Amino acid sequence: MADVAAPAWVRNTAPDGTGFIRAGSGAPVLLIHGVGMNATIWQDQIASMRDRHDLIAIDMLGHGTSPLPPEHAALSDFADQALRLLDHLGLASVSIVGHSMGALVALEIALRAPSRVRSIVCLNAVFRRPEALAQAVRQRAAALGTHGDPSAIAATLARWFGDPLPESLVGAAATARAALESVDPEGYARTYRLFAHADAQHADALAGLAAPALFMTGSDDGNSTPSMSAAMARLAPHGQCLVLSGERHMMAMASPEKVTRHISAFLDAEAATPQADPAFDSGEFRRALGSFLTGVTIVTTVSAEGEPRGFTANSFTSVSLDPPLVLVCIAKKALGHSAFSTSKGFAINILSESQKAQSGIFASKAADKFASVAWQPGQTGNPLIDGSVAVFDCAMQQLVDAGDHSILIGRVRDFSHNGAQPLGYCRGTYVTPGLSQEALAAAPPDTEVGAILENDGRVLFFETSDGFHELPAGRGLGTPKDPRSLKGHLAAKTIDAQLGFLFAVWDDTAAPSRTHVYYRGTIDGQCSDDRRIRLVDIEQITDLRIADPAVRSMLARYVRERTEDAFGVYVGNEVEGEVRPLAKPVLLSGRG
Repeated sequence: MADVAAPAWVRNTAPDGTGFIRAGSGAPVLLIHGVGMNATIWQDQIASMRDRHDLIAIDMLGHGTSPLPPEHAALSDFADQALRLLDHLGLASVSIVGHSMGALVALEIALRAPSRVRSIVCLNAVFRRPEALAQAVRQRAAALGTHGDPSAIAATLARWFGDPLPESLVGAAATARAALESVDPEGYARTYRLFAHADAQHADALAGLAAPALFMTGSDDGNSTPSMSAAMARLAPHGQCLVLSGERHMMAMASPEKVTRHISAFLDAEAATPQADPAFDSGEFRRALGSFLTGVTIVTTVSAEGEPRGFTANSFTSVSLDPPLVLVCIAKKALGHSAFSTSKGFAINILSESQKAQSGIFASKAADKFASVAWQPGQTGNPLIDGSVAVFDCAMQQLVDAGDHSILIGRVRDFSHNGAQPLGYCRGTYVTPGLSQEALAAAPPDTEVGAILENDGRVLFFETSDGFHELPAGRGLGTPKDPRSLKGHLAAKTIDAQLGFLFAVWDDTAAPSRTHVYYRGTIDGQCSDDRRIRLVDIEQITDLRIADPAVRSMLARYVRERTEDAFGVYVGNEVEGEVRPLAKPVLLSGRG
């Protein structure tokens, strides 16, 4: 935790007994902690933000030095406390950052006094808990007569920070433990009982939230789940959802730099429209889009009830690189049309050859489609399906009425892609380009099979003893156990390669019975320590010494087509032939 110097950290008490900390100068921000904590848990945020913000961290009723809440407290009691503090400080309007219970209080303030709130950040907020989770929270609330018991505190810390406790979180856990041990037991109990039953209090009111709102949680928060934040963002007119990978409930303490960076970015924007990320890699984005064949996707979102929804579509295409936009179509008669047409965002999952079954399930009317697939919440809370060739996690940019379909245009907030083979769809049937490798297994054994293997803008070569460079190649595709084959050659060098599309096929004029076949592909991770293995930047390939003129010519074409991101397949011999495009450019359209 950050060490905040005394002159910048002023603890005061308001006339009604409310304790608070004030630090910094600039645009005012009210910080509201969760159950069991107090104003001092925001010390990292205060240290990072005080140069540009006037920060007011409040002790909620029953916490820190503030008085107890009523025995049967309501969210309005906590909201009134905060508004009295703002009146005392002469602040007409503020931005609010609330964590957990503090997020509920922040929403209560924004809904009851919209003119007082510029923007709002809800960290690890709860919303419409599933019945099993709601029952567990209410049971804990009912058993709070023994709060302060070391075993109860240990169980709370385990939920918040993990069990066993990671070494990196020892300091944060100690700060949380000190707060839990010092909180007034009656104040804690009254507040927690309210917290246990208030998760649906704003369900019907979020549609009237006027302020821009960011709902941020951790992917590993089992109590304030990504689906909760996604559902709240969907209902709020100016809502956004952000899911931080690997974070748990106390992420503001566990990963303060990461969380504070996102808070500051949102507060600085103070607008609902997501701003373009200046670090967004447009070139890499273009290559990720290129993962799509004539394709099959599963489009996913989160419903207003926090439930994952999805459908199969082949109507995906890119729209723009700057800003990064993609679109997909959904039939108006589709069961999920209402959820998607009113959502704050969606994710497009481009399927691999091994995901035909998933495609069929999401094209059906199965009751629980997500029970048969492994998935994780993305950065915006939308479900991302494991094993996809590429995923694009989007905020809703525009909904366009188009005949019997709706066009969903999404602004890409996050994306990823890999070297797996995509699943295609053409003329009513699936297309699997990877089958060409299976056909190659039956080719004559003297067929030379090689690969242009890329990793992060570099291509794999083997350097010979006389200073020449060669691509990995072998007799036939083979298996890892066949040392003469391509796969055997790669296995011997402990190279993990994924072969992709065919790139060149030519006959040897000197030996007509011999054919050369080369694929494009990728390699993952580190190669072996073999000193003859080289990863060469693409722009430097043409400077290499390549003994075979046919391979040299092929590589020159690769460099050119890689730059243009428009590949073809060469067919002919080492002297003459033609490059055939993989596919004609078409606007894909399909039914969702």
